[in-house]
Amino acid sequence: MLRLHNLRPRPGARHRVKRLGIGESSGHGKTSGKGHKGQKARSGGSLRIGFEGGQMPLIRRLPKRGFNNAAFHKRYAVVNLSDLNDFKSGAVVNEASLREANLVRGNFYGIKILAGGELKHGLTIQINKVSASAREKIEKAGGTISAPAEPTAAPEDSAPVGSPTEPAKERAIRPKRSKTGPKRSAAKISSKAKPKKKPAKR
Repeated sequence: MLRLHNLRPRPGARHRVKRLGIGESSGHGKTSGKGHKGQKARSGGSLRIGFEGGQMPLIRRLPKRGFNNAAFHKRYAVVNLSDLNDFKSGAVVNEASLREANLVRGNFYGIKILAGGELKHGLTIQINKVSASAREKIEKAGGTISAPAEPTAAPEDSAPVGSPTEPAKERAIRPKRSKTGPKRSAAKISSKAKPKKKPAKR
């Protein structure tokens, strides 16, 4: 039987260190396995993956087609039934209680209960998703499953300023300015409209 004092690595998992620069007869003498000169033979002369010497790399030469839905993927935190035995009988299990018990950490779209293990007593589950087999085990243990409580809306008395519930304040009506400027008299307009007579040539 395995114990901490008799643990051993798998055969081939560990090997001796490759000793470099210890003479020609070692098999790794002279250039120490780095070859003759060049960028890769220098200290710190490693190249990044996909680099092709400055020419357009293959990953950029190939056309990109299709659609990837990874950006819209919904990640759920997974909790097994065996983890819920730490709660007392009849306790309410929701997101807040699971985070307080350090069973859920990080940011997730929701929480899902899976049927790993057995539930010893009844609990009130208020979680987004529950697998079919986990639902059977919870109900068999005398528990109930319900949707998580939605946040209550703010009362009307505490409505923020500028909300639709607030009565609109009367604004002083200002006279509209005309875009065309001051009106001209009809006499001036008519005098300017008539073309001047040129003197007759003699």
